[in-house]
Amino acid sequence: MDGKSFVAEFVGTFTLVFVGVGAIAMAGDGSAGLLAVALAHGLALVVMISAVAAVSGGHLNPAVSFGLWLAGKLPLGGLIGYVIAQVLGALAATAMILAALPEQVRAVSLGSPALAPGVGVGSAIVLEAVLTFFLVFTVYGTAVDRRAPRVGGLFIGLSVTMGILVAGPATGAALNPARHLGPALVAGGEFLAQAWLYWVGPLLGGALAALLYSRVLEEPEPTARVLN
Repeated sequence: MDGKSFVAEFVGTFTLVFVGVGAIAMAGDGSAGLLAVALAHGLALVVMISAVAAVSGGHLNPAVSFGLWLAGKLPLGGLIGYVIAQVLGALAATAMILAALPEQVRAVSLGSPALAPGVGVGSAIVLEAVLTFFLVFTVYGTAVDRRAPRVGGLFIGLSVTMGILVAGPATGAALNPARHLGPALVAGGEFLAQAWLYWVGPLLGGALAALLYSRVLEEPEPTARVLN
């Protein structure tokens, strides 16, 4: 890991949060904008994962980095650096979109994912974990596995679009601790108080996906034949 990787993760996560919060602000807080918001997040990932994959792998999500660390694909120093870069990117994006669209962004609480009325903590953790499982499983199957088709971030972005369509009205479908924490740090209050569950759910789902794929589905690297 080097500084270039951390810059790439910062820029990619910045884009995801800037576009995601901007789309929420433009759509308002009604369910009619759900498809637009889901597509905005998915397209931001398609574009930026494709743009930075060659530099950092295009994680843009602490849950992805955590899962790949557990699977032995990322060193501990890389994990720490990636998570810091991702959170800083999310925080900077929140500040930038707030400066650009202050009234609209404040009207939607800075696009901070939060539990809808009637959604309990347990339900939220399950939703965030299962949908992040799908996301990290897709990362592994389309980008990490050496047999994977090289399709850039297309299906990874679509997995997030899918997740937002399912759980957006219930939890905000962050599926990404940095996506939640950046806006929550600025919004404060109940959003910051709920931050822990947006780490627990995605990290749990990402870990399960990475361990399942790496230990059950991934083929071992071929062993080079030693010539005498």
